[in-house]
Amino acid sequence: MTISFPPKHASAIKKLVFDFISNLAVGETISTQVVTATVWSGTDASPSAIISGAATAAGTKVTQTITGGVVGVFYKLTCTITTSAGQTLIMIGYLAIISDPL
Repeated sequence: MTISFPPKHASAIKKLVFDFISNLAVGETISTQVVTATVWSGTDASPSAIISGAATAAGTKVTQTITGGVVGVFYKLTCTITTSAGQTLIMIGYLAIISDPL
């Protein structure tokens, strides 16, 4: 599944949520979660620097705090989970970084 997040201002700190509700069976839970960042479009020598801390899971949702980023760059955020039923599921999200308001 692929999602597009609303743009983030460069200096903003934002929590992004990946919801796996449509991929989990009744009673199935998220056991582990990790979010990674790569550049989809533009140039950033250290795209993983936008990831702040570890991803957390609650119910069917994984939340990741995002900070910084390079203005004009589109990031591909990959959220990978394992579940109590032994599934490995991946959700991709795209995030653009925009200039701070004047």
